[in-house]
Amino acid sequence: MGSISACTAGAASVGVCYGMSANNLPPASTLVGMLHDNGFNSVRLYAPDSNALAALGGTGISVIVGAPNYVLPDLATSASAAAAWVRANIEAHSSVSFRYLSVGNEVAGSDTQYLVPAMENVYGALAVAGLSHISVTTAISQATIAVHIPPSAGDFADGDKPFLLPVLQFLQRTGAPLLANLYPYFVYTYSPPDTMDISFPLFTAAGTVVQDGEYGYQNMFDASVDAVHAAVDRLLGASGGVGVVVSETGWPSAGGEEASVENARTYNQNLVSHVGKGTPRRPWKVETYLFSMFNENLKEAGVEQNWGLFYPSTDRVYPINYGTKWPGRR
Repeated sequence: MGSISACTAGAASVGVCYGMSANNLPPASTLVGMLHDNGFNSVRLYAPDSNALAALGGTGISVIVGAPNYVLPDLATSASAAAAWVRANIEAHSSVSFRYLSVGNEVAGSDTQYLVPAMENVYGALAVAGLSHISVTTAISQATIAVHIPPSAGDFADGDKPFLLPVLQFLQRTGAPLLANLYPYFVYTYSPPDTMDISFPLFTAAGTVVQDGEYGYQNMFDASVDAVHAAVDRLLGASGGVGVVVSETGWPSAGGEEASVENARTYNQNLVSHVGKGTPRRPWKVETYLFSMFNENLKEAGVEQNWGLFYPSTDRVYPINYGTKWPGRR
């Protein structure tokens, strides 16, 4: 494997999520080679898998690592438990380029009571360890967003506002972004019949579909991103206080309504080409992570098993250009 010191040159415009709900995935060392070959210089892990972190160490690949939902009660109720978790899973991998630590993923229901206390304890443990450059955040479900259209009216669901407000206040205070899992696929498939043309979520509309004041929206992704920003600002009562990272997005290649190789390729290729331009309200790059690296056979049957860009065999599900290969790779 050649040098990867110039890892940002010709890199993909997006990162990728490495889900591991499968019993047939290739070894982590193979994953890292695939990330290099496809230009990915950022990856999201949902848990601090030791093999994956060992393989990622020293590569310069930026990592979002998750503290799984099941550890939140311990992290929330014990600062010493949070410190031990940070020692074992972050400090132990000092050669990994950690970018964000996501405390939980799509936390819901009674578990939300643990979210901010866990974030506070992890934040404190990282500071004590001299690792305060790693931003502490969490990833929200698209289901928390009640209003997408028009984007300026973006709003969180009333039932989620009580737990989201302290989350956003924590992020505002610490300067970390909110991670949002956004799926135009689900907005489309859950919409009443004949209320949205599929060209809007697929980035293939010929012109403006949603006019929102002075801003015209030609795709659902931009509308969702700006709706999250509006919802954040509305709940905080302030503008621009918290950034937004799209921590998951994609399109399934099989298993459900409009889930096909053709549509998955169209969405993901158009997304990759588009995110650098930003949204109508925010015309700068949207940090975005494609879901997911591989199809995952232990997930629920149907679309859930078919979000992968690659099969576990490492063959592509469909051809797509993420960007130029990294220097040093052949």
